[in-house]
Amino acid sequence: MQANARLRKPVLAGIAISLIACSLSLLPREVLAQESFGGGTLRERLKQRLLDSRQDKQVPPQRSDSLSRIDKPGDYSFSIMHDGSPRTYRVHVPERYSAENPAALLVALHGGGGSMDFMANDKYYGLISKSEAEGFVVVFPGGFSPRSSGKFATWNAGNCCAAARDQNADDVGFIRKVVDQVSSQLSINRKQIYATGMSNGGMMAYRLACEMADTFSAIAAVAGTDNTTSCTPKAPISILHIHARNDDHVQFNGGAGEKSVSRSKVTDYVSVPATIAKWVRQNSCNPEPQRVLETPGAYCERYSECRGNVSVELCVTETGGHSWPGGNKLRSNQAPSQTLSANDVMWSFFKSTSTPAVQQAEPSK
Repeated sequence: MQANARLRKPVLAGIAISLIACSLSLLPREVLAQESFGGGTLRERLKQRLLDSRQDKQVPPQRSDSLSRIDKPGDYSFSIMHDGSPRTYRVHVPERYSAENPAALLVALHGGGGSMDFMANDKYYGLISKSEAEGFVVVFPGGFSPRSSGKFATWNAGNCCAAARDQNADDVGFIRKVVDQVSSQLSINRKQIYATGMSNGGMMAYRLACEMADTFSAIAAVAGTDNTTSCTPKAPISILHIHARNDDHVQFNGGAGEKSVSRSKVTDYVSVPATIAKWVRQNSCNPEPQRVLETPGAYCERYSECRGNVSVELCVTETGGHSWPGGNKLRSNQAPSQTLSANDVMWSFFKSTSTPAVQQAEPSK
């Protein structure tokens, strides 16, 4: 009897672990790319995931009527109807915000299979801490999801990705509505509206550059290239691109890497060099870049003398894979490069731009 009991414990434990592992294998790989397990035995990884999930719990933002004015610092969550579907976004207002001093606005777009809450997780991306340090307002829109839960959301960035692309979600219209809504809720400097995004979110930032250059002064894409199907910006716009040379999802030299999701849900990604070349041409910049940062394991090159006094900048890390440089390690096999901070480089770049979002497009050189 005792022998049977001793036998049952490891057998039941093994069955439980097998069931959990099986359920994890059913998750989209894009989600596991953002929230995957690290190394070690399965038991160790499951234990680490439990610990991580406890650490990841955040104070939920205040839910409010989307028409209400925001009159104090804090975190807020809103739901609006757009194109027949409920869409959500959350806003972080820093402590130093004052209605008498219009603030810059950063729109931060999560990766494919992610969520606005995950992008707002300061443990991984640090954007809320950066907002507090610099005094800008940051808004985290939620991508399009066919599920009522809103999980596994993606962005319609042109040729990518998944349900948002396949159902032709009007994500540009949604983000335009979010920017207008936040600008009515808070005192926002309309000349300092920026967008950033990770992976599929970075791709969406490029679509915003193509279709909302009259709203955004600059965008910064991290680990996501320009996969738009058409691009006719109303004005020149500053572009920053940050990418790891060893990215195994959105490969530096083009194509979907071995760690990418099912090819039917993504695309044969445009390369980083082709993306930069496109925007250098689009903005009529001097094709010879200047090295503006060089440190072991990373460098940044800037293309200047562009129309409208904008610029195009590329920052490359040698390591880090598909991640947010300077951030903390997600549940994946590769830790982000710490040779530079995406947040620091990005905000320095944004502050250096002097392009009013309402400027008129100039004729090409």
